[in-house]
Amino acid sequence: MPEVSDIQLRFDALPQDRITVRQIVDSTGFFHADEVDIAVELVDERLLKGESSGYHFIFMERDGRTIAYACFGPIPCTKHSYDLYWIAVHQDVQRLGLGRRLVELSEQRIRELGGQRVYVDTSGREQYRPTRQFYERCGYVREATLTDFYDVDDDKVIYVRMI
Repeated sequence: MPEVSDIQLRFDALPQDRITVRQIVDSTGFFHADEVDIAVELVDERLLKGESSGYHFIFMERDGRTIAYACFGPIPCTKHSYDLYWIAVHQDVQRLGLGRRLVELSEQRIRELGGQRVYVDTSGREQYRPTRQFYERCGYVREATLTDFYDVDDDKVIYVRMI
């Protein structure tokens, strides 16, 4: 992993994050164009409404470049449950432990906000096997599988972790 001193953290969304989030998510090769658009829409909501949007971000920067980010927020109508919407690391810097660090930082911030449970949704497609294994290594437990949720042969897999 890059030295801690090499990585700077930022918690406020900036207008240029519309572009950087699109680039990071798109670089992974995992997401359809409409999914990438949704990632950008969450930035837009945060920029427009601030903290009242319910979307919280953690951005990782190195040498002035945003290289990874996380987005999470409280689940409406629950008392202590949060969704971890996005963890994305630019393909140029994957496999350096940045994703795991983002999960840890997100969980820490969620705890500070009063959260006790974190939920993650991902695809059941074979392409997402490493993603599911990543969450399992981070201590998440498969809570449910919704068959053919996204499409035929594309289940929604829901993970949870008590923090």
